[in-house]
Amino acid sequence: MTKRIAAIVFIFVCTSIAWMILGATVSYRTNSTDEDLHSRVSTNWGTVQSQSPPSASYKTIVPVTVTKKSNGESVEVTKNEERWFAVPLEGSSVKAAFFYDPRKKGLLWYSTYHVSFDGKFRFRNPTDREQNVAFSFPLPADKAQYDDLSVTLDGRALELSHDKNSVIAMAVLPAGTQGELGVRYLSQGLDRWTYSFGDSVNQVRNFRLDVGTNFRDYDFASNSLSPTYAGNHSGGADLTWEYKDLLSGYPIVLIMPQKLQPGPLVERISFFAPVSLFFFFFLLFILCTVRGIDLHPMHYFFLACTFFSFHVLLAYLADHISIHAAFAICSAVSIFLLVSYLRRVVNPQFAFRVAGLIQLIYLVLFSYAFFFEGFTGLAITIGAILTLFIVMQMTATVRWTEKLTVKPA
Repeated sequence: MTKRIAAIVFIFVCTSIAWMILGATVSYRTNSTDEDLHSRVSTNWGTVQSQSPPSASYKTIVPVTVTKKSNGESVEVTKNEERWFAVPLEGSSVKAAFFYDPRKKGLLWYSTYHVSFDGKFRFRNPTDREQNVAFSFPLPADKAQYDDLSVTLDGRALELSHDKNSVIAMAVLPAGTQGELGVRYLSQGLDRWTYSFGDSVNQVRNFRLDVGTNFRDYDFASNSLSPTYAGNHSGGADLTWEYKDLLSGYPIVLIMPQKLQPGPLVERISFFAPVSLFFFFFLLFILCTVRGIDLHPMHYFFLACTFFSFHVLLAYLADHISIHAAFAICSAVSIFLLVSYLRRVVNPQFAFRVAGLIQLIYLVLFSYAFFFEGFTGLAITIGAILTLFIVMQMTATVRWTEKLTVKPA
């Protein structure tokens, strides 16, 4: 009996090493391709977007007195210089609609989205005469596409020019009046969307941002502003940030939903597999000993192979189909291998009602617990405690000295 237990332990150790190698392989496949795939998604779709409010300024001629030395004497000379002066932003009313449309590459999902931007920005001419104002609207990303881009002033379309990553438009603003600059565009982004007020602490007046989404699993980055209103509608959410006179250095950062990542999930399940096999071997050994079923270590070897088949098939099937569909197929294949084998080794009743049920619990359900973030450890702990209770009750009256003693032939 001691040699048999030692052989089973040896099989368990060898299978655990195989799982460690498989987990490391999945980790390498996931991490080594992430940077390349992320770059491909960014190139084909778009990058992280960070939108800033527009700025406005006007140019005027200012007389400047300069002191120069001539023949050892100081002479004051007056000359005209061109200088730019900022036009204050009096208020902002922005609407942004997001449509979540994730993309899968290899073993990873990427949180891509469509965004429809519509902003109204009020500028006031502080001077007593009309000014030819230059409006500059920064685009949210260098590597992005912008469709249906339009810039208007009080509803009148403006002619556009480009300067690096900004759109420039010129328009006349009458003395002492306000003008409403309208900007609209359709674009695509990745992972998150940011509305930034500036690099340092800034004063924001009469600001309102209305966001509509087709998802509810949104999140906000740390060190960012939370919405002043959050509600839900059919299939999505409505968020509002509204401030009368805000002084802050924090931006607004909306994080897109994160789908369950197949690569990291398969990696965690593979590294945890030895725990599942330990419970399976432990309970099966107890039941066989109590019932007098003679399972050779070679039988345990093939049973361990049925466990390993689940993980190795899942690691390569998750590349091509949904992780949930892959999990269901791998579970069915593994249980079929075990049941079809033990029905010939022992009997169909033991294979279906005992071994198959044990594998369903400790392989399939324990592995499925990893789909629920934050509850995996609790689910496995409860399962382990219930297993201990059942085994203790089932073997309370067993005389282990007799059961573990090898009887002469």
